[in-house]
Amino acid sequence: MPIDREKATLSLDEPVSRVRLVSPARAAALEKLGVCTLRDLLTHFPRSYIDLSQVETCGTARIGEVCTIRGTVHEIKLKKPRYNLKLVEIALVDGTGILVVTCFRQPWLMDQVKAGDAVAVSGKVTFDYGYKRMTNPFIEVIGEGEEVTGSVVPVHPATEKLTAAWVRRIVANGLEAAEGLFDPLPLGLRLRYRLMSRNAALRAIHFPRTMAEADEARRRLVYEELLYLELFLMQEGAARSAGCVPHAHVVDGPRLGAFAASLPFELTGEQQRARDEILAALAAPTVANHMLLGDVGTGKTVVAGHALAAAADSEGQAMLLAPTEVLARQHMEGLGECLEGAGVRVALLTGSTAAAERAAIVEGFASGQVDVLIGTHALLSDDVVPRNLTLAVIDEQQRFGVDQRAKLLAKGQAPDALYLTATPIPRSLALALYGNLTLSYIKHRPHDSARRTTRVLSREQQGDAFEAAREALDRGEQVFVVCPLVGKDAEARDAKAAGRAREADAAGEEYHPAVAIEDDADLAGDDVTAATREAEMLQRTTFADWTVGLLHGGMGAEAKREVMEQFRAGEVQVLVATTVIEVGVDVPNATVMIVQDADRFGLAQLHQLRGRVGRGEKAAEVFLVSASQREESLARLAAMESTDDGFELAAFDLSLRREGDILGNRQHGASGLKLVNIMRDGAVIEAARADAQALLEVDPNLEEPDHVALAREVRLAFAHESAIVGG
Repeated sequence: MPIDREKATLSLDEPVSRVRLVSPARAAALEKLGVCTLRDLLTHFPRSYIDLSQVETCGTARIGEVCTIRGTVHEIKLKKPRYNLKLVEIALVDGTGILVVTCFRQPWLMDQVKAGDAVAVSGKVTFDYGYKRMTNPFIEVIGEGEEVTGSVVPVHPATEKLTAAWVRRIVANGLEAAEGLFDPLPLGLRLRYRLMSRNAALRAIHFPRTMAEADEARRRLVYEELLYLELFLMQEGAARSAGCVPHAHVVDGPRLGAFAASLPFELTGEQQRARDEILAALAAPTVANHMLLGDVGTGKTVVAGHALAAAADSEGQAMLLAPTEVLARQHMEGLGECLEGAGVRVALLTGSTAAAERAAIVEGFASGQVDVLIGTHALLSDDVVPRNLTLAVIDEQQRFGVDQRAKLLAKGQAPDALYLTATPIPRSLALALYGNLTLSYIKHRPHDSARRTTRVLSREQQGDAFEAAREALDRGEQVFVVCPLVGKDAEARDAKAAGRAREADAAGEEYHPAVAIEDDADLAGDDVTAATREAEMLQRTTFADWTVGLLHGGMGAEAKREVMEQFRAGEVQVLVATTVIEVGVDVPNATVMIVQDADRFGLAQLHQLRGRVGRGEKAAEVFLVSASQREESLARLAAMESTDDGFELAAFDLSLRREGDILGNRQHGASGLKLVNIMRDGAVIEAARADAQALLEVDPNLEEPDHVALAREVRLAFAHESAIVGG
């Protein structure tokens, strides 16, 4: 009977319950794994493989190496070494010796593994207490009568109610149901890169005959994921300017020249290159979507100032959106003054702007009397309507949601967009996340001569940090103490983290609690009295001879502004703060930072935080205090000691973190990536981006017959994504 290829392709979006062996109970278990349709099932890829073609025996397995051992369960025991810790210990024999397998926090194995079972285990061999051992290896029960295709056993993500073996059976049936589906990749691309067909790749990644075949399947499917993503992002970018006349900005006008001449310093080579790339994008007769990525303190804002002056020279208007009032005011005081000196009319609009002043600013912007409007979320208000918005600049763009960015851009007719971020992102990751944008990088700080050192200290060693702080204060310098607001929600957050750790252990993966706090949203609901108590304690004891101030997200805008003004003026010498200082605080006299409970923060945020010191000519010291004993957490913090380069740090972070941590749900577009490894697949990302550009140049809407299936897959892959460029 001939295969109905169209029917097979359409079946991908049918409920998974139509697959043989999927009962209502199993469908519910699959739903918890994120598997609701046949497509979800076929992209529920194995997390690892047990290579039975490379099996070692208990006797030949080498200590310190990763291998697979196949044997028989001699004994299995459940142990409770502590009241809150359960472990399962399995004695595995194979005729050449014994291997002791220890599985932490997986008590359900007692129901799944029995004495006499044939099993295969894969992991790192260690030696302790007289036995070769494996800790939390991948375990597969090779049940009586169970068929194992080839010599490689896939290990799919599973649940307590749906074992990996059952998932394997269901996936096999799903592949059978989808047999013969259309391949959406154009034949030319498949031939150019010698890629498997989609059908063959799906079968090979789930049930490879060899590990080489699994690698080839992954190569095909990684390219497919990335091509879909790049096409999606580029089409979204094109949609924003559809039917609009682009703005070709003047980039050699008098106000731009006056602004450049007014700067009290000379731009670095990297700053000049970034400026020229941005101005070229603005001058082009197409809508600019440009991102400037610069490490902390590299001078992104002054580079963006050239773009603002160009907008004024072009008889247009610009808006500069900042995430905090502190940062918006800082832009007005620094950048705004330089622009006004060059003849650019600038205004500041925030949530605390007085009603009468606000009305005048809004009216002036609507009439064209204001060239550049700097502000916070207040810029997004419906009554803020520019006369002719030609440029939108979004500072720390990752702090704004997709809808917020869209709302700002919607205030003009396809204005050019410039996004600024101090989050160091390697080029490969930037292309994956922002494939519709052109990119510029600034990697070095203008004041590289001002050294900044970082030390990780245990709780018992934190006296060293306070001693260094007192020495700095004696020199007339200033100090930050960062408190993660460990208050009433800390216990709940720690319990949640412990739950994640147990899930990771059960999956044979690492969990890094250092990513528990990524931004202020993760601190919502915390008890700000914790930071208050810290400030009061430090004022009474450690810093009794100086003035200690307090800054946290629960304070009103006016109170925050007042504290920051006092700190800038030197009236407050020690500032106890939460992550509200992560961006927008520029006090060159601050030279010491102490971060309490540093293991609770992500590396990217720690790097942002330490960027608040060492911003002038004086050397700076950063102390990361942690009570953690976890090896993974301490390794992450140690990376902060080894490099002050944000891009090196980001690459290190990417090498440690699971893809879900890197490309998680916070990033628009990223949810379509399941197999991509940013560090390993950089060349594939570059190729997919170039191929997407080439396809859209000849067929912008993917309407040609050879592209119809591709267009459908792109649409379905990102059906739940909001249509906004730069998201």
